Amino acid sequence: MSHHLDTPLAAQNGQLFIDDLYVFPGERSTVFVMDVNSDITGVYAQPGFHPEARYEFKVHFDGADFETLTYRVSFDEPGPDGTQTLRLHVLTGDEARQDSADGDLVLEGRTGETAAADGTRIWAGRVSDPFYIDLSLLAIVNGAVAKGAAVDLSDWRPHEAQNSFTGTTVESIVLEVSHEHARLRPGTRTGVWCATKLATDAGGWRQINRGGHPMMWPIFWPGDTDFTNPANTRHPSEDLAAVGELIAGQVAAVVAATGTCADPDGYGRTVARQLFPDVLPYVVGTPATYGFATRNGRTLADNAPEAMLSLVTDTAVPAGLKPSVAHHLRTDRFPYVVPV
Repeated sequence: MSHHLDTPLAAQNGQLFIDDLYVFPGERSTVFVMDVNSDITGVYAQPGFHPEARYEFKVHFDGADFETLTYRVSFDEPGPDGTQTLRLHVLTGDEARQDSADGDLVLEGRTGETAAADGTRIWAGRVSDPFYIDLSLLAIVNGAVAKGAAVDLSDWRPHEAQNSFTGTTVESIVLEVSHEHARLRPGTRTGVWCATKLATDAGGWRQINRGGHPMMWPIFWPGDTDFTNPANTRHPSEDLAAVGELIAGQVAAVVAATGTCADPDGYGRTVARQLFPDVLPYVVGTPATYGFATRNGRTLADNAPEAMLSLVTDTAVPAGLKPSVAHHLRTDRFPYVVPV
């Protein structure tokens, strides 16, 4: 079978591009959501999940550099009805970061259906994308970050903002783990990231894309549509050493040009330390929110773009959109997303 890494063109596959990661409390549980394969992007190729890929949720505990709990989801080729068989494996301890480890099979099911056992539930399929932003605002900040220039919002009209993601869809993996889990008890301090990996012709696995904090790729690596940036294959523990100084410099340049801080270099370093390693912090069992005052998990309703754009520029960047713009695209009960 041909592999995804055979040609550069094949690498432009939305099935492996992570759009969003969410972590929040569910029904006496912790919910992990990974969205991939948006149909808003030019790299969108075909519906479904890649049958030669792994989709992994990685969990660090108590500020550890490395994950000791991994949930690995894999899929078969689509059947005649378009649905795919899925499998959920769990890996713990040192095996959690080993591609060669098989882990324990926890659940089997099919896309579009809920599979559940022993306090764990999973659902995967095509959903309406609950993410919201006016991409013209992102373009303004992108330009400032790329050029090290002041953020010019003089022509931005928040009251005229339109959700660029209206009517778009993504493939979503929703995993829910009970608070009775031995490691995911209420009060436990975690750091979560996700990754897509693909089988190689040599028999191993290559990490294709990863995600932790929201908006990292759109802000700092907006042109990486072919998975060429080294950040894709790096482990989060390497982030600060690899690009901490670079990102700090980019932030400092924008802040200095905008004139919002007396110590732009210090502010840039502070932001880099907050964003790296690129894992999403979450204290199990607590209310999740990704905002200005705190970053603790992320709900489907959070205005993460506004929070991140304001953090990076050290100035208020009003998105003009409220959570209500996408309220109909999320629910309070499993799977928390709206299938299409």
